[in-house]
Amino acid sequence: MASDDVKEAAQAVQSMTLQDNVSNGTAEKWGLQLPHLYQLAVKFYKEKEGKVIQQTYDNKLQFVALTQQVAHGPCRPENLPPLGVLDVIGRDRRQAWQALGDVSREQAMTQYVDLLDSLCPTFKPYAEAHKFDMEAKQLKMEAARRTERQEQEQGRQLLEQMALQQEQEETRRQEETKKHIKEALNQQTATQFRAYAEQQYPGSPEQQTLLIGQLQEQHYQQYMQQLYQQQLQQQTLDESAGEETESADEAVPEVGSASMWTRKDLTEFKNAIRAEGGDAVLKVGHGETVTIRVPTHEDGTCLFWEFATDSYDIGFGVFFEWGPSDDNEVTIHISESEDEEDDPENADDPERGPQGGREQQQPAACVIPVYRRDCHQEVYAGSHVYPGQGVYQLKFDNSYSLWRSKTLYYRVYYTR
Repeated sequence: MASDDVKEAAQAVQSMTLQDNVSNGTAEKWGLQLPHLYQLAVKFYKEKEGKVIQQTYDNKLQFVALTQQVAHGPCRPENLPPLGVLDVIGRDRRQAWQALGDVSREQAMTQYVDLLDSLCPTFKPYAEAHKFDMEAKQLKMEAARRTERQEQEQGRQLLEQMALQQEQEETRRQEETKKHIKEALNQQTATQFRAYAEQQYPGSPEQQTLLIGQLQEQHYQQYMQQLYQQQLQQQTLDESAGEETESADEAVPEVGSASMWTRKDLTEFKNAIRAEGGDAVLKVGHGETVTIRVPTHEDGTCLFWEFATDSYDIGFGVFFEWGPSDDNEVTIHISESEDEEDDPENADDPERGPQGGREQQQPAACVIPVYRRDCHQEVYAGSHVYPGQGVYQLKFDNSYSLWRSKTLYYRVYYTR
């Protein structure tokens, strides 16, 4: 039997609709659907022909005829190519196919399976073993699907739990922040509100306490509203400044990347900085930003920096201002978050004009963006190769802190 017969059998199975009575009867007897059982029989016949299947010439013709009936339906000689005069086997096969008449494809598959079963007793154990493997695979797949569904459900529950925890943590942080802000505001207004309450309700501590609480809540609400308005104004100013300075930024030359690392010798570093004295220990107040301006040195090729703080983190970033400096001294500039006049980035605002008589600032490039650093836990250090002549700006940003000042220990130097 040619390999084309197997392909034709598979194509026929895919293209037809089976009759329920034939399919159901075969399924009950063999435990397999008729199309699948027929494909299994064709495969078995192909592998075992001439080995374990002992058959006559008529049996072979019958197998071929049933295969053709399944693949093409009843034989129609007028639609088939003519046979050669000496093609005896071809003529016998065609006659066997014609003898099947209008047998349906489902009946032809059933006859093929029954004929194979009668000629080869080992086919039934083969089919049963195949059925067992199919059932085992199906059980394994169902178990895998159940496991997958369970894992998906567990993952979904975990995500929901994480989302709930994040929401609770965010609520807790907001409440904690609100508490700290209120405490700071209440400390600032305690004397004033107490004096006012005593004046309004002399001799009545309960009424005084109630009035002080109302005043504190009103003060907090006013402060938060003012802070929100300032943030909106700052966002508008930033967007406008970004649009106005876009062309200028494109003209600023690029600088190479910097290196940053940390060390664990926090106590030793602080002690060494204290021993050096000078301005190496600074107090960065709440809401303040300290900018240390370090000009490039004619004998140097690389700038190094090290810093740490007591108890709390601080924002840190590095910028490079292109152009020659008036002197080679390291200078320190302190500005508050509201104080735009002391901010180098606002000194040459075209809408405000030069501030305080200061000359227009040189273009600056960002070497390291300002991010909060856990420098109260380890020493932060870094270096940057000079991109050219100019002034480095080391910014220590504490503007986000409403009530905490930070003690800063730092060291800057250059190498050849």
